[in-house]
Amino acid sequence: MPLPRGLPVVDHHCHLSPAGEGLTAARRFAKAGGTHLFLATQNYGPQVPRSLEEYRTQFETTEALAQLIRSETPVEVHPVVAPYPIDLVGQAAALGVEAGLALQRSALDLAGAWVRERRAVALGEVGRAHFPVEPPIRAAIDEAFFHALEVARDADCPAVVHSEDLDAAGFGSLAELAGRAGLRAERVVKHYARSHVRPDERRGVAASYLARRDLVRATLGDGPSWFLETDFLDDPHRPGAVLDLATVPRRAAAVAEHEPDQAERLWVPFSESIERVYGFRPEVREGPR
Repeated sequence: MPLPRGLPVVDHHCHLSPAGEGLTAARRFAKAGGTHLFLATQNYGPQVPRSLEEYRTQFETTEALAQLIRSETPVEVHPVVAPYPIDLVGQAAALGVEAGLALQRSALDLAGAWVRERRAVALGEVGRAHFPVEPPIRAAIDEAFFHALEVARDADCPAVVHSEDLDAAGFGSLAELAGRAGLRAERVVKHYARSHVRPDERRGVAASYLARRDLVRATLGDGPSWFLETDFLDDPHRPGAVLDLATVPRRAAAVAEHEPDQAERLWVPFSESIERVYGFRPEVREGPR
């Protein structure tokens, strides 16, 4: 059975790199039936950025990749930019904790400006370390995260969060932190969610689930807001990690084929949740521009 007519097929979080597959991966995504990518920036060099200009160059590289994909494929691309929170570990070692934190804050302000200029749709990834770090660095990362939520508030955009996997209590803590920053919980997205948490337990925070078969099955009955993602890394040294870029359209096709009565539920992650969290409804276009 085909997918519902006009349904966008959206990978909510991926990375692409000029040193990786880049456009080739995007073409594979389109061939599998994908229509929209939320493209998160990443470090493209061997070391973490040590200046605001290096972050500006990083964001511009992400933007150039998005423009290339739009021009060469029918895929629409939505850039998501911010300094990666774990960069602060390397920056603290190279520059000192205070200087590293100041750089993070400046780069977050730059990301907010990009959103206001409509060069990006959200701040991301922002958040916390998912592994143990020294207390002074953890405190600096937490301070940068709170500033990120304030920037998202002021730019009126979502904050896409990197953190450890969260249970219901973790989602609640995230909602409370956003509230202290003045950002509505509905504008917060926990990316790379690997455990299904019911919408009523997430306190308004959206979940972007890794598109594993078990999570797709578990979430299909949920209302907004949730998404599916691959967190494709486009790393030549780790081909296919985390999931291949064609995974989300293949999962959608499998739902239509094996659970046709559930296919209409795909409007939730691919359209309704995007409209609720980002404020726009994705539209399917034909052919490259």
